[in-house]
Amino acid sequence: MDNMKTCFKKVDYDLTGLLNGIEMGDIGLPDIQRPFVWKNTRVRDLFDSMYKGFPVGLLLFWENNNTSGIKDIGIGKKQHVPHLLIIDGQQRLTSLYAVFKGKKVKNQYYKEYNIEIAFNPRLEKFEVTDATIRKNPEWIANISELWATGKAVFSVIKDYLKKIREKTEIDEEEEDRIAHNLDRLFDVQKYPFTALEISSIVDEENVSDIFVRINSEGVQLNQADFILTLMSVYWDEGRAALEEFSRLSYIPVKQGDQPSPFNHLICPSPDNLLRVAIALGFFRSRLRSVYQVLRGKDLQTNEYSDELRDSQFLILKDAQEKVTNLSNWHLFISCLVGIGFRNGSLISSKNNLMYTYAFYLIGKYKYHVSQPALEKMIGRWFYFVTLTGRYTSSPEFEMEKDLVRLKEINDADVFAAFLEQQIAERITPDYWTITLPSLLETSSAQNAMFMAYIATLIRLNSPVLYSYKKVIDLFEPGVNPVKKPVELHHLFPRAYLEKQGIKDLKLINQVGNYAYIEWPQNVSISDSPPEAYVPKMKEIIPDSDWGLMQQMHALPENWHLMDYREFLKTRRFLIAQVIKMGFEELK
Repeated sequence: MDNMKTCFKKVDYDLTGLLNGIEMGDIGLPDIQRPFVWKNTRVRDLFDSMYKGFPVGLLLFWENNNTSGIKDIGIGKKQHVPHLLIIDGQQRLTSLYAVFKGKKVKNQYYKEYNIEIAFNPRLEKFEVTDATIRKNPEWIANISELWATGKAVFSVIKDYLKKIREKTEIDEEEEDRIAHNLDRLFDVQKYPFTALEISSIVDEENVSDIFVRINSEGVQLNQADFILTLMSVYWDEGRAALEEFSRLSYIPVKQGDQPSPFNHLICPSPDNLLRVAIALGFFRSRLRSVYQVLRGKDLQTNEYSDELRDSQFLILKDAQEKVTNLSNWHLFISCLVGIGFRNGSLISSKNNLMYTYAFYLIGKYKYHVSQPALEKMIGRWFYFVTLTGRYTSSPEFEMEKDLVRLKEINDADVFAAFLEQQIAERITPDYWTITLPSLLETSSAQNAMFMAYIATLIRLNSPVLYSYKKVIDLFEPGVNPVKKPVELHHLFPRAYLEKQGIKDLKLINQVGNYAYIEWPQNVSISDSPPEAYVPKMKEIIPDSDWGLMQQMHALPENWHLMDYREFLKTRRFLIAQVIKMGFEELK
C-alpha cells in the first residue's frame, strides 16, 4: 500500500469485450438482479455521448485473487467465478448490458422491464421509447434489436431504408447519410473504455473505503451496496433470497394470499437482514464480515482456506434461513406489537428493531429460551434500546460490543441476566427523574422517547384524551381513512401562545405540549385558550374516568391554569413516569 503504482493498473477495453466478460461471468456484474436506479433518460444520454464519441468516465475494477481452485457457492448461473469485480461503473455497465443483450432490469418495486431506447438515423437523435415513437417509421423504436437479434448491419440498413421508402421519397445522398449513421450506431459496440484495476493485494476494507468515496454517477454509494455487490459473486441465490424477502415486505397482503414478510412496522432492506444473519451466525455486526466469511477468511487469524470457506458458508446459510423464516419474523414482530408498537410511525430506528431481531433469534436458537419468556424479554429489550437509542449512533460498534459478551454465554438464565444488567447500567433511578425528562425537552414529535410514550399508552390500554375510545383502537394499522382518526393537538394552542408573546416554535412545539386527540375535538378546540376549552371537554368525561385519563396523559392538576413553561417542565416529568410504568410492567 505504500507504493500506489503497485495497487492499480490501467487497462483498455472495447465495449464488446466488457459485455462478453460479463456474459461469461469473468467480470462480476450482479446489479442486473438489483433495482435499477438510473432513469431511462440517463441511459439515453449515455448512448448519445458514446455515439458522438464523447468520454463517459473511467471504470473501476478489483482483481479477485480467490478464483483459483474454488467452486461457486450454491447454484451458479455463470460459467466462471469472476476475476474482476466492478467497484465503480455498475450503472453504466448494467445499462449497456441490458440494452445490448436485450436483458430485463428491475425497478424499485422489483418488477422487471426492458430499457427501450429509440434512435432516429435521419436526425441522429436518441429518445426514450414511447407510443408516438413506436408508430413513427423514422425511428428504430428499440435499438436493442440491432445487436440482440444478431442481424448484420447491412440487413438492418436495408430493412430500415425499405420501411422509409414506403412512406416518403429519399434521394441517394440521404440514403448514404442514413446508412452511415446506422453503421456508426452499430459500431458503438466497439466504444473504448479505460478501467483502473485495483490489485488483489488491496484488502476489502480499503476497497470498501474507495467505493464509499466514489460518487461519480450521482448515486451515493455505501458499504452495504459494496457488500451486497460482492455477495452476488459468491452466493447469488442467497442475495436474491434477501432481496425477495425485502420486496415482499413492501406489498400489503389480502386475505387468502400466501404468507409473506409484510407487516406494519418495517420493510427491511437486504443489508438489514444480512446484518442479523451475521450477528446470529458469527456474533459479528460489521457487514464486511460477510465478505470475509464468503472468501474463507478466519475472522480471528485473518488466514484463508477453502475448508473454512465451505464451513462458514454453511453457517451463514443456516443463519440466513432462520432470519428469513416467516414464523420467526412474525413472532418477533408480534413481540413489539404486544408492547404497544403497533405501526411504523412509532419505530424511531431501523437499527434498533433489526438488532433486537438478532437478539430474539440468538435467544431462541442459542439459549433455547421458551417463547413466552422470550417475547417478554425481547419486548423489554426493544423498549430499552428505543429509550436509550442504543443502536442509533455507532450501531455496528455498539452491537459488536454486545455480541462479544454474548458469545461467551451458553445459558438461558445468564442470557436473561446479561440483558437485565445492560438495562440496569443505563436505566438508573436518576434516568426517570432527570435524564428522561431532559431528553423530552425537544420539539420533534419523532423523538424516540415520545414514541415510546405513545406505545405505553397503547400497551396500558389508555383512553384517548377527551374521548371514550382507546388509544390502541385509533392506531389500528389496517385502517387508512381519508382523515386520520387521531391528530397531534397543542394543549396550549399556537395562536394562543403567540398572543401571550411566545413565538419561538421550538418552545411552542415542545413534545410536552402535544397530546393525541380525535380530530373532531381538535377542530372544535381550534385556537381556544386552555382555560376556556378544558372545562368544556371535562364535562363529557365522568369524574370516575377523568383521574385515569389525567394520569395517563401526564396532565398536572389544573394544568390549564398553569404558566406555560412550568407546565412543560412538570409534564415532561409526568410523561417519564408513565413510560416508567409501562417499562416496569414488562419486568
